[in-house]
Amino acid sequence: MSSSPSRLGSSPSSASSFRIRSCIISFYICASASSLAVGGPPPGARDVAFARTLASSAAPGADALYADRANLASARRAADIWAADLAGDPRDFDAAWKLARADYWIGGHASQDERRAVLEAGIKAGETAVALEPGRPEGHFWIAANMGALAESFGLRAGLKYRGKIRDELETVLKIDPAFQQGSADRALGRWYFKVPGLFGGSRKLSEQHLRESLKYNPNSTATHFFLAELLLDADRKTEAVAELQKVIDAPLDPDWTPEDREFKQKARALLAAKR
Repeated sequence: MSSSPSRLGSSPSSASSFRIRSCIISFYICASASSLAVGGPPPGARDVAFARTLASSAAPGADALYADRANLASARRAADIWAADLAGDPRDFDAAWKLARADYWIGGHASQDERRAVLEAGIKAGETAVALEPGRPEGHFWIAANMGALAESFGLRAGLKYRGKIRDELETVLKIDPAFQQGSADRALGRWYFKVPGLFGGSRKLSEQHLRESLKYNPNSTATHFFLAELLLDADRKTEAVAELQKVIDAPLDPDWTPEDREFKQKARALLAAKR
């Protein structure tokens, strides 16, 4: 399956790729508007619809493409479609938060040169979702997720820059819906308290509390068991950590999160082999 031109591209010059794509869409809109000016109906919604069709007509639906995100080209095509949908309708809440989610995945699998631009785009998409629906959890969560990925990818300075905002967004999710995405806010807060130095608010005790709280919503969460194992290893609680890693390996695949589950299982096997 061939991929459509990416919104951010796979090259280091991701912003240039995005501008090229935007110019192509703008060209077709302008061409359509010019032809309408000599006798057709007035420009407006039809131009927007044409731009959105241009981005998505040659591809399966974005949701289906994203379900195939283990193939990174599919994830990129899904993101392109959601970006085009959002450009056509700036009030498309679903396109905004799904774009933020896709950017998180793409950023986590992109080259170091591309990663920052993708994750920053994910933050912006999440902010758009929050502006549209502040009482929904999706935008808040994916802002925090993209910021967290930036913090883990680009060192202490990035971590300190985003640490307060990440915690605030995740606590907002907890207030809106603590069960969202199988306790994802508690899981992410558990990771936050583990990764942030104690001097800046980190706490091993609070990390464990949030991770175990997350497991109440999904006892088979591969991500939560893996993060808990890392915390326990750091605390020199090896026997408990090994048990958590085994739970990652034994957990059934979640149909909605199969690519993530497979990656955590692979990490768990590698870590377990190293600790035995």
